[in-house]
Amino acid sequence: MQQKFPVMLLKGLILLPNQEVKIELNNELSKSVTSLANTKYNRHLLVITPKNLVEETPEVSDLPEVGVIGKIKSRIELPNGNVRVTIKGIERVRILEFSNNDENSDILEVDVTKIDLPDFDEVEKKANIQKLIELVTDYVSASNHVSNSIINHIKTIDSLDRLTDAICAFLPISFNKKLEYIEEINALYRAKSLLKDIKIELEVLKLEEEIEVELSETLEQNQKEFILKEKIHIIEKELGLDENNGNEYNAKLDKLNLGKSTHNKISTEIKKLSYTSDISPENAMIKNYLDWILNLPWNKSNFENNNIEDIKEKLDKNHYGLKEVKERILEYVALKNNNPDIKSPIICLVGPPGVGKTSIARSIASSLNRKFYKISVGGLNDSSELIGHRRTYMGSMPGKIIQGLRKCESKNPVFLIDEIDKITINHKDDPTGVLLDILDREQNSEFIDNYIEEAFDLSKVFFILTANNIEGIPSALKDRLEIIELSSYTDLEKIDIANRYLIPKILDDNKIDNKIITMSDDMLAFLIEAYTKEAGVRELYRSLEKIIRKLVVLGRVNDRTKISKVRLKDYLGIPKYLKLENKKHEYIGRVNGVGVTPFGGVVMPIETCIFEGKGNFTITGMLGQTMEESTKVALSYIKSNLKKFKIDDFFFNIKDLHIHFLEGAIKKDGPSSGVAIITSILSLITGKKISNNIAFTGEISLNGDILKVGGIKEKIIGAYKNNIKTIYIPLSNELDLEEIPEEIKENLEIKLIKNFLEIYDELF
Repeated sequence: MQQKFPVMLLKGLILLPNQEVKIELNNELSKSVTSLANTKYNRHLLVITPKNLVEETPEVSDLPEVGVIGKIKSRIELPNGNVRVTIKGIERVRILEFSNNDENSDILEVDVTKIDLPDFDEVEKKANIQKLIELVTDYVSASNHVSNSIINHIKTIDSLDRLTDAICAFLPISFNKKLEYIEEINALYRAKSLLKDIKIELEVLKLEEEIEVELSETLEQNQKEFILKEKIHIIEKELGLDENNGNEYNAKLDKLNLGKSTHNKISTEIKKLSYTSDISPENAMIKNYLDWILNLPWNKSNFENNNIEDIKEKLDKNHYGLKEVKERILEYVALKNNNPDIKSPIICLVGPPGVGKTSIARSIASSLNRKFYKISVGGLNDSSELIGHRRTYMGSMPGKIIQGLRKCESKNPVFLIDEIDKITINHKDDPTGVLLDILDREQNSEFIDNYIEEAFDLSKVFFILTANNIEGIPSALKDRLEIIELSSYTDLEKIDIANRYLIPKILDDNKIDNKIITMSDDMLAFLIEAYTKEAGVRELYRSLEKIIRKLVVLGRVNDRTKISKVRLKDYLGIPKYLKLENKKHEYIGRVNGVGVTPFGGVVMPIETCIFEGKGNFTITGMLGQTMEESTKVALSYIKSNLKKFKIDDFFFNIKDLHIHFLEGAIKKDGPSSGVAIITSILSLITGKKISNNIAFTGEISLNGDILKVGGIKEKIIGAYKNNIKTIYIPLSNELDLEEIPEEIKENLEIKLIKNFLEIYDELF
């Protein structure tokens, strides 16, 4: 079928079928042609490339007999008057006759007809397609100038006609050769010609590579380096510069026993330094890098103390109790004596502030004869603080892990990562991911800092982490840690700690004879009770320090002084805390629950009131979702056992309940208040007062079973400190009582219960 199109002559530019070209037109004729194609020819035109590039106005007889129909995909008129067009090639057509446009005689039009493509043998066609793809793959692999994406593109083409055009578009062949490919309508002939051209290009690439190798071999590398170094040496000598530039770094490198990869990396940096100008910023960056990497303790370790008795003595000398921590350290030393290659443990000490988590870590380092380094991650929200910054940034440096190793000058120090439960995770960064690599004993032997860029073995580092609250530790991290929980101290333990550790340390720090000042146990007990309210001994230490300071100011450190309970007010002011007389605060509906906070066990009273309503209930006191659900379970249990508790069936339909948890400033969550909630509601409904000397803990089920809860030791210690005389705990927590100090067991009645009806029968 015959068709007519406007003609666009493209000098020096080839348009193949299925190929797109972008052109910026600046002559009026070409602009008119594209405008005419847009308005009257459905954006189609015929693109012809003249053979003679020099001729400004070629004769019609000089134009080819085959052209490519193109479609204008976009036409944009630019502010400078030019027109930018994008044309996509559609298909080859045979040219029949040229003519001038009726409206504009300068515009050439052409009559064309579709080309009938010959039929090919299917086997020959497939063979040519496979051979073309194979040769193109070889060519792309050998060439550095062609993208690999070409291979993926041509593998999707199953038409020999389209495949030859696609290959011709990117192959670096001559302009005249491409014109021949446009005029050749037989795809099989084009394929055979392309196979020949690609083989020629492959041979050219091979020859270029051989020439490059031959040239390189003619100039011996060692001789080249020698000549360059001699020139640099002479220049530096003439300028009076340091003649030993790089020798110092090479000497350090030779002393280190490094892996081949790391050694080569450092050696390359030293060579780079010798070629860099002293005034160049890169010179300072390279020197800074070499100073860091060459001063790391790659092969340097402290001799570790392996005497179990000596280690035990040193740990006991500095810290009271902490039995589980000390036993774990002694176990590690015993195993290391058996197997020197055993990896250091990664332990996490969890407990309230002031119980000695940080100080025991220092003592562990001292007793093992290891260096100590502390990293605080409380509030840390940038993983680069741990893993360093890339060297591309000005002022970049290694992270805290590498900094600690260099400071300790040893590859087997004790690292304390403090306050792991307060690490910050946000949408910008998650330092937990970095800590997972650092604290994984299977991976940290090849820890890579962003700045150092070479693997460093952290398996010899003894990591100790601390946290106040186990719930705050990220779950992914918790799985890699050996958790050791440290509980609160009792008052008797605090008195013992004060006499054996705190007072002698304060007197020794201030150069005061420890025989001059004495403090009675009664005074210490009153001090603990009236001036401190803590799980640890931090506030106690500060109070004792304050007493000593007052004595120094008053000039009483030269005479024998015994500090009594009566004189304590003179040194510390009025008491901050006074134990409440519980018997004065017994109300209907008020019951003591016990809980665990980051500061130890506490007694948290629960109050219930009732008023006219529609059967609704309200709970307040800064509660979490689990505690709210526990309240609902408690109410459901009471409603399902109204007859057992002798309550009117209609009672809950006409009354509203308000359950309030005192200590409103403390956030509360967990299921362990179920027993106390039921007791509070029944106390209010039955009018039965519950003694304020009694406390409860335990999760309640819908059948009234008392289920096991956590933190029993902390809860019992907290109850004991708050003058509780009787505490009800789940029978399933019986084994936890082995950890309770004997002094508490003797003064606190601990009742084990399996079902709530046991409490009901006893109290109601």
